[in-house]
Amino acid sequence: MTSPEAIEAYRRMGPNGRLQLTLDAIRDNTPALLEGTPEVVRRRFELIRRRNDEFNEVVCRKLMEAEAHDEGR
Repeated sequence: MTSPEAIEAYRRMGPNGRLQLTLDAIRDNTPALLEGTPEVVRRRFELIRRRNDEFNEVVCRKLMEAEAHDEGR
């Protein structure tokens, strides 16, 4: 769990700081993502894609629900 202090520091961060944080995470984690046989790497990325798709579906559904709620006012 992320500490309240870390969350607050992230909220105060500007777009450049957030982008740098993202780029640092990509740089630091890419070697681990590419370790293993081609089949292991393929399955790892398929899992990431599947989780991203599930997340995007939830976000889209919530946005549509919020829009429908707003239109019903």
